[in-house]
Amino acid sequence: MRLSSAVLVAVSVTLASSFISSSPQMWTKLVLTQQWPTTFCSMVHCHQDINYWTLHGLWTDKMNDCNSSWHFNASEIEDLLPDMDKSWPDLLTPVAHKLQHEWQKHGTCAAKLTSLNSQHKYFSKALELYHTLDLDGTLRKFDIIPSEKYYNFSQIEGVVEKFYGIKPKIQCAQQSKNDAVQILGQIEICLDPEFNLQDCENKLPMENIPEKFWDVNTDSGYRVCDHDIQVYYPPLQ
Repeated sequence: MRLSSAVLVAVSVTLASSFISSSPQMWTKLVLTQQWPTTFCSMVHCHQDINYWTLHGLWTDKMNDCNSSWHFNASEIEDLLPDMDKSWPDLLTPVAHKLQHEWQKHGTCAAKLTSLNSQHKYFSKALELYHTLDLDGTLRKFDIIPSEKYYNFSQIEGVVEKFYGIKPKIQCAQQSKNDAVQILGQIEICLDPEFNLQDCENKLPMENIPEKFWDVNTDSGYRVCDHDIQVYYPPLQ
């Protein structure tokens, strides 16, 4: 007996989303993460000419890799790719590889929401939030621009807090814990499952973290910025 196409579609949707109801731990927060490409490329030696904040990802706060069988399919988001090439570029690998990683690690977990339960919904919502919040434009509006001068951390944090009405998570790179300056690298803005802005958790790392993990050339180069250290917001070289 052959199943009708309608039944097959219904079964595939049920299987794709079945993990949602069976997962023992659910996330409670979405994290829209944006990065400053100049800082990122100073850490990993990539080459870029992007002079605006780019989308790094739309993440959940507790869960990763929720459904390994729900594979990324670029054809489902073909209409989004022109925007993604500009707003969500991968500075190291082809965009398709980046998006496959983001879907597998984060999208399959975000899909517990009906509003994010397909690849198109997930990626289009991330782009929508990126454009609506317009972090790059907000910083420029309040004269926080890439410069050779240093900023007090409170200047940057104050602009984001005042404009969005929430406490962000702002991350910097440092070569060592004793550096006199930190480099602005990444800003996270958090939302609840209804996409309302909310405070992010801000926790400084433990003081006994080995020095090698503070090297700006490692994947662990980002940390929550220190309120008492000046911030370098590097211009495009």
